[in-house]
Amino acid sequence: MNGAQYLADTLSRHGVDTLFGYPGGAIMPFYDALPDSPLRHILTRHEQAAAFAANGYARASGRLGVCVATSGPGATNLLTGVADAMADSVPMLVLTGQVASGLIGTDAFQETDVLGLSLGVTKHSYLVRDATELPEVLPEAIHLARSGRPGPVWIDIPKDVLLAEVHAGPARPLPESPKTRPDAAALARAGELLTAARRPLVYAGGGVVLADAVKALRTFCARRGVPLVSTLKGLGVLDPQDPANLGMLGMHGAPGANRAVQDCDLLLVAGARFDDRATGQLEHFAPRARVIHLDADAAEVGKLRGADVALLGDMATTLDALATLPLQIDEWCRDCAVAREREGHALPRAGVAISPHGLLRALSEAADARTRIACDVGQHQMWVAQHYGFREPRQHLTSGGLGAMGFGLPAAIGAQLADPGARVINVSGDGSFLMNVQELATLKRYDLPVKMLLFDNQFLGMVRQQQELFYAGRYSEVDLSDNPDFVEVARAFGIPALRASGIDETDAVLEALLDTPGPMLVHVPVAREDNVWPIVAPGCGNHEMIEEAAAS
Repeated sequence: MNGAQYLADTLSRHGVDTLFGYPGGAIMPFYDALPDSPLRHILTRHEQAAAFAANGYARASGRLGVCVATSGPGATNLLTGVADAMADSVPMLVLTGQVASGLIGTDAFQETDVLGLSLGVTKHSYLVRDATELPEVLPEAIHLARSGRPGPVWIDIPKDVLLAEVHAGPARPLPESPKTRPDAAALARAGELLTAARRPLVYAGGGVVLADAVKALRTFCARRGVPLVSTLKGLGVLDPQDPANLGMLGMHGAPGANRAVQDCDLLLVAGARFDDRATGQLEHFAPRARVIHLDADAAEVGKLRGADVALLGDMATTLDALATLPLQIDEWCRDCAVAREREGHALPRAGVAISPHGLLRALSEAADARTRIACDVGQHQMWVAQHYGFREPRQHLTSGGLGAMGFGLPAAIGAQLADPGARVINVSGDGSFLMNVQELATLKRYDLPVKMLLFDNQFLGMVRQQQELFYAGRYSEVDLSDNPDFVEVARAFGIPALRASGIDETDAVLEALLDTPGPMLVHVPVAREDNVWPIVAPGCGNHEMIEEAAAS
């Protein structure tokens, strides 16, 4: 077989069944091999959407996401989606065609230095120079993307290599990734700190999900009663109705969660990385707390804040061991329970327009645990994090580390293909939605039943809010009052759509999102002045969060 056929065959043998891409000259030999392979190719209408769709597929399923593009602009259009996967540790394989080997370095048509461009946004990148390298490179790349701390791996393949003959011998065995137990001395020291603590707090991030430690974390919190706060990526690690769950912390976190962090005397960090959106000004974050840091990636421990004890290795095993320790924290648990009731996110005010808060709460109550929310970036993203109760972490698909607008719709497409029987809803804002609006054509072509809930305030809302609060109300380039009629846009793509505005239309919106067969867009105009509360000003600590009453 030639290199392109070997590529398709190997992907299939490694369990890949779906990939997302857009063809072009340098990758054409691979597309010529696809009709003879069992792989299902999804044609997105932009390469960035192919990367986001592979990203959503991987996030929703835990399996490897695969995206494909040609050289030059095809490859460069993938970069944002790949950077997003890198920031959020998403297992992804990126395949691009490259100009023929003899033309590399000559500024040939559609030539770019993909290896150089991709190094900063991937776990590893390859430029395959000879077809004999493929039998080693491809299995190794798949293994790297999935193993340890997952991430994107990029393979750039010149066109002549795709056409060259490949003689593949027996597959080289790849190294196993055994689960390692934490260091016994470190575990004993952690036990001493936890037992001595009177105000311990779990700070959980997306690494809990990657480490397959959600069940162990839930058991730990249930047995020991330790309160928990989560990052944006950690939403769903604990049921929102669990009394130990104080909610999301950080820039737009629940006041009770942020205050618990400030008051705790021990921070049990599980799969989190002290991101600035979670911590605010780091020197003021959990100022009186000792730190026990559980993580699969040693590079994260001590990177931003030193740990009194580092527990590397299998997180579930570590949490199971810590769950056996006797704790004396009844008073702290009572205080946190009061804060959870008094300082959770406030119920929405009554008004003429549909409140995004109330609508999202109603949607959360009406949807089942298999419903997946693929969210874009902006105010609506924070409203979803605050007011939708995620019962499982893979319900929540959002661009956390990179904050990439345009993520939501293609990620929803990927999630729907990963789990065809699930209900998938893209929650977006007007600014984000227009960034990949062309993927409505992908929805229509494959008749995917993705629902779209589009909040439209005719502003770049998050930027406008910061300009209002921190730039003396000097609004610069945030007005989107010339938005198109989104209902008509959807219908032009052959997708049903409706517009809702009155408070009494919440039931109609929920029915459209939950019960309509096939794809559907629901356009919800919201008040232009609505803000996300609380908010921590850039450069401030979480204890300095601004709440709505203080701002008015």
